[in-house]
Amino acid sequence: MTSTTPRTIADYLEQLRSTLQGAGADPALIQDALYDAEEHLRAELHENPGKSEAEVLAKIVGSYGAPEEVAGIYVDKEVQVQQALRAPRPRPQRTAWGRFFAVGSDARTYAGLFYMLLSLATGIFYFTWTVVGLSLSLGLSVLIFGVVFAVFFFATTRVLALVESRIVETMLGERMPRRPVYARPGLTLWQRMGEMFTDPRTWSTLLYFVLMLPLGIVYFTIAVTGIATSLACIFAPIAHIGWMLGLVRIDIATDIHFNDTLLVPWQIADPLVFVIGVALLFGLLHFARGLAKFQGALAKSLLVKPAA
Repeated sequence: MTSTTPRTIADYLEQLRSTLQGAGADPALIQDALYDAEEHLRAELHENPGKSEAEVLAKIVGSYGAPEEVAGIYVDKEVQVQQALRAPRPRPQRTAWGRFFAVGSDARTYAGLFYMLLSLATGIFYFTWTVVGLSLSLGLSVLIFGVVFAVFFFATTRVLALVESRIVETMLGERMPRRPVYARPGLTLWQRMGEMFTDPRTWSTLLYFVLMLPLGIVYFTIAVTGIATSLACIFAPIAHIGWMLGLVRIDIATDIHFNDTLLVPWQIADPLVFVIGVALLFGLLHFARGLAKFQGALAKSLLVKPAA
């Protein structure tokens, strides 16, 4: 039990936050733990209307657990969950060639490549929702309805942030919040508006949604171009062989020329093009794995509420 027994919910949450931070817990885990604790504490307080907050907390500390006990449980459970969800790591390779081709056996790499293809659709949706929502919120701000719409818009951005967090954690492997930030009960409409406007996470979330359009265009273009080019180079020699055997009827160049000067005959060009295609394909997979780390770090920095 803590040396100082919390007398208010705010004290309990602060001690829980400090203990988790001291244990080096992930900010996303801290947000989930604080949400669960506050929801439980306020539910207990609501069920005991005749008791003071200090009396209810004294009872909860004995049943639910002291802040450092709850923090320890969350840290231990997080380690177990991450170990259970972590995909089997490929066998380490000693040679440079082995490490280069080992990326093909990493399932997270293909998830990152799929995220690159998906990011164009999500980027367009996030950008459109943000621009239209902000424009209507500002344009209708002179009306009472505009205030209600602004509250609705900022609330939906938090829901979309949670959806994007689940996509990022599932595809990119970055630990993201699984629960939203707890909304304090009893606040008026103006107080909720004030909290939304003063919360830095609200504006960082909108920034993330706006950035996802150019990032999605870049990711999608690189993925489609890389896949198409690499597969074309890989299957071009196969098509050439089929053309030579009369199985495929296409007009295909057999040699590489420059100003009518033969540079590479087809006997060398075909294997060379095949090797280039394989190198491009595995290079794209390495890029997808590196991009997964970058996008995961960007999402965590802009979508996750800071622990402090």
